[in-house]
Amino acid sequence: MKKEDFLNDEFLKQFKTGEELTNFLKTIQKRGVEKILEGELDAHLDYEKHQKSTNPNSRNG
Repeated sequence: MKKEDFLNDEFLKQFKTGEELTNFLKTIQKRGVEKILEGELDAHLDYEKHQKSTNPNSRNG
């Protein structure tokens, strides 16, 4: 799905109230921030989640 699809009239018609739209936008923002933080952690540790690393600076667990 492209970013432009969120601005499509057909997509936006599914929201019947302002509260539904607000809840959707909150969810999108939360997931976006989580993905940004995951990317920052990957960049900082220099490997992606679930990869093996010999670096002592690794993720917990």
